[in-house]
Amino acid sequence: MHGGAEKAVYCYPFEHYAYWKRELPGKNLPFGMFGENLTLEGVSEETVHIGDRFTFGSATLVVTQPRLPCYKLGIKFKSDAMVKRFLASGRTGFYFAVESEGAVAAGDRVAITERESHAVPVSEIVRLYVAKKFNDADVASVQKALRVDALTESWKEHFRERLTR
Repeated sequence: MHGGAEKAVYCYPFEHYAYWKRELPGKNLPFGMFGENLTLEGVSEETVHIGDRFTFGSATLVVTQPRLPCYKLGIKFKSDAMVKRFLASGRTGFYFAVESEGAVAAGDRVAITERESHAVPVSEIVRLYVAKKFNDADVASVQKALRVDALTESWKEHFRERLTR
């Protein structure tokens, strides 16, 4: 578990490894290098939304927030710059909460079973997080995200504070 129930499982898209192999030539990048519990093919921050429910084997997981890199990523890569590079790349991955426990194994079928009615892509949440200022469309997007039950309270609080500035 990464950081409580809302960050029980960290997922990183398989396709991002090709990007990092180009960006970090000669660096050994085995799966799990970014700290993920799951490396999934065919998902991305653009296609996965906060509140999406997935089935993995017999478990059900719900997307709660993007990953924000911390100092541990810099330590793992032996580079203070890696934390900024990771966030700037937009290839953050995302966290799941476990809605119902079950057995999960490599090769299990993975499917999105439900999309939140106020769906906001993970990539949009990251973009809004790093935005220096909000325009009218950004404000509307933040207000939409605040209606997503699965978005963690810490992210909601961050966005509420940003709206009051």
